[in-house]
Amino acid sequence: MDIKGQFWNDDDSEGDNESEEFLYGVQGSCAADLYRHPQLDADIEAVKEIYSENSVSIREYGTIDDVDIDLHINISFLDEEVSTAWKVLRTEPIVLRLRFSLSQYLDGPEPSIEVFQPSNKEGFGLGLQLKKILGMFTSQQWKHLSNDFLKTQQEKRHSWFKASGTIKKFRAGLSIFSPIPKSPSFPIIQDSMLKGKLGVPELRVGRLMNRSISCTVKNPKVEVFGYPPSPQVSGHCKNIPTLEYGFLVQIMKYAEQRIPTLNEYCVVCDEQHVFQNGSMLKPAVCTRELCVFSFYTLGVMSGAAEDVATGAEVVDLLVAMCRAALESPRKSIIFEPYPSVVDPTDPKTLAFNPKKKNYERLQKALDSVMSIREMTQGSYLEIKKQMDKLDPLAHPLLQWIISSNRSHIVKLPLSRQLKFMHTSHQFLLLSSPPAKEARFRTAKKLYGSTFAFHGSHIENWHSILRNGLVNASYTKLQLHGAAYGKGIYLSPISSISFGYSGMGKGQHRMPSKDELVQRYNRMNTIPQTRSIQSRFLQSRNLNCIALCEVITSKDLQKHGNIWVCPVSDHVCTRFFFVYEDGQVGDANINTQDPKIQKEIMRVIGTQVYTN
Repeated sequence: MDIKGQFWNDDDSEGDNESEEFLYGVQGSCAADLYRHPQLDADIEAVKEIYSENSVSIREYGTIDDVDIDLHINISFLDEEVSTAWKVLRTEPIVLRLRFSLSQYLDGPEPSIEVFQPSNKEGFGLGLQLKKILGMFTSQQWKHLSNDFLKTQQEKRHSWFKASGTIKKFRAGLSIFSPIPKSPSFPIIQDSMLKGKLGVPELRVGRLMNRSISCTVKNPKVEVFGYPPSPQVSGHCKNIPTLEYGFLVQIMKYAEQRIPTLNEYCVVCDEQHVFQNGSMLKPAVCTRELCVFSFYTLGVMSGAAEDVATGAEVVDLLVAMCRAALESPRKSIIFEPYPSVVDPTDPKTLAFNPKKKNYERLQKALDSVMSIREMTQGSYLEIKKQMDKLDPLAHPLLQWIISSNRSHIVKLPLSRQLKFMHTSHQFLLLSSPPAKEARFRTAKKLYGSTFAFHGSHIENWHSILRNGLVNASYTKLQLHGAAYGKGIYLSPISSISFGYSGMGKGQHRMPSKDELVQRYNRMNTIPQTRSIQSRFLQSRNLNCIALCEVITSKDLQKHGNIWVCPVSDHVCTRFFFVYEDGQVGDANINTQDPKIQKEIMRVIGTQVYTN
């Protein structure tokens, strides 16, 4: 009998019920000789009712009392660049595969869980993190779950509806709780009661916000449906979704509200990261020693070879930033985070420990990291052996430098570079997590945005890539004065930001625009073949500057060509430029020039604004 109460005969099924595995819900067949618990049928039907027919597929085993339930989580709400940084395919759902007892369902043993993307065969680290999260969630729920308990909860739900109504009809007026829309358009909440509850005249809920709404709206389902309060703290992304629609819908909802915030939690212990300026883009391990050991044991950090092969220029830049921070007189302040590296000869101890900082030993290991150029010219395993001979901590340190980077950096090909910046070392740089990017876009719709430069010495970027572009005013991180108040300092004029980028390592005098123009002219008289043709940085004397997008709200304070943005959420990095041998780019660039804006939009249009 199928889940709608219709009887099947042997001719209706596809394949041999006694010996073959087959998909129920895709082919529409079932194992007639095994009893399937009716509560399982009800939960499957609820998934189809709330999501779609294609959101669940079932695999039964001929004579074995097991059933695999595949739940398909749509992640197309993630931005293209976010999904690339997280190494997931946004065009393909993430599959949660749960194996239950066919006849006992919730009264049987706790289900096993697999998390995968069919086409994402390697490097699916996010799947490992999500599997761990859902495993912990299921273990907690299984302590009090039973078929009878769930049946009672669902009977309460059905009593709230009129006999002639359906769940779908009732849900039709509640856009905020509908599943992922099939189009990218954002549904508008029309219900006046909801508008009053949420305290906004009109709330547009996109795919991302639909997923994280429980993090930002205080327990909306309690207010609208009158459900009992969640046992978790209200307004938290770990809130337990309601059981009213069954366990399968519950775990899908929980997965949906956790996925956009995976970067905010440690990939091992699932405790929230504590950062001065909020979370960053990429998921990472926290600094607890037990988590560092587990992270190392899981082998998540073993992707150095792949990174060197596919993004060697980026690895080259990360090493240069690390070296600049470590060699700075201010390293005790700016070299943050300090590495947490497991001793390869003793996996139970930390060779580099933030609680016992040893900058000299760290410098020795960094000096033994071979140039990335050399790594790309031979066998990676052979080069690793050479590094291990020089210093057994060199390669583990390189792995940490790569894996601790929490921003998404991609070297731009020459055809997609900003020509007026006059350097071949141009990178796409995104550090905002999905939630911050969503808030940024909401603010952009209200106030608009523009572009401005942010200059900071290269010694500071090791920390910026891992902690974000922080408001350093009146803190120990502040290097220059805060003459115009507290906030992130920006400028539409390149010469001002180039001046800040050259200040560091004891140099505290801002170069004049004339000096910058002289440097720029000197650079133009030097043959450019080396800088254009070279993939890698040739010098340790580096200047760098970021091009940011900033919200043009009343919060943005403009003091001539020096802008101060006190709201961190209103500044997002977009591009990063590196100059060698103390040179700089054109000192006369003004981001407010229509020609410059047009060129920026030409490049950025295909990079960040795809949505």
